[in-house]
Amino acid sequence: MANWSDPRATAASRPASVDAREAAFDAGLRSYMLSVYNYMASGVLLTGVVALLFASSGMAAQVLATPLRWLIILAPLAFVMVLSFGINRLSTGTAQALFWGFAVAMGLSLSSIFLVYTGTSIAQTFFATAAAFAGLSLFGYTTKKDLSALGTFLIMGVVGLLVAMLINMFLQSPMFQLAISGIGVLLFAGLTAYDTQKIKSVYYQVRGSDMIGKTVIMGALTLYLDFVNMFTFLLQFMGDRR
Repeated sequence: MANWSDPRATAASRPASVDAREAAFDAGLRSYMLSVYNYMASGVLLTGVVALLFASSGMAAQVLATPLRWLIILAPLAFVMVLSFGINRLSTGTAQALFWGFAVAMGLSLSSIFLVYTGTSIAQTFFATAAAFAGLSLFGYTTKKDLSALGTFLIMGVVGLLVAMLINMFLQSPMFQLAISGIGVLLFAGLTAYDTQKIKSVYYQVRGSDMIGKTVIMGALTLYLDFVNMFTFLLQFMGDRR
């Protein structure tokens, strides 16, 4: 886990050449982050289109009622594992293809929300999530405070959240599920700010190297997961069931 630090901190008085180099660095960082956000937003859009088409075609209701639903549910996890553990051995083109494949697989998996919740409530939750995500990510990008300690706490919280979700699979408690959803929203809201800062710090390490294209994909994947998890947990509060 990278510890965030801003290497640009300098004395108040410095040569013009230093200012020029820093301006070039800032431009490179903005281009890098814009690429991350473009991939992330495009992935979310692709997922939404696939989910809507799969659900409206009637295939989702049929397939999700069969054992094939487990393939659809677990497929996104397989893509994440391949990208996470194999990114150093993958080419940039392969990483990009896997990211788009992951977005499609997530669309198939998330198609079930259109069978459970009304379209209006899904849209309202999506825009609420997008607004929160934008604010939190902007905070993570601009803050001078090191969020590493917060990130460690949040990651531990996600592990605990997964354990709680597994337990509730057996308990089937609506109140417990509501508590899980609330905690999930808060955890992934915090992770959005933390991960944005971490992605920013990665640029300091990979700029000028052949890893930069692959770190863009991994950054987009990280923010995509933060967004989708925050959206699905928030939907359990805001969503109107059919």
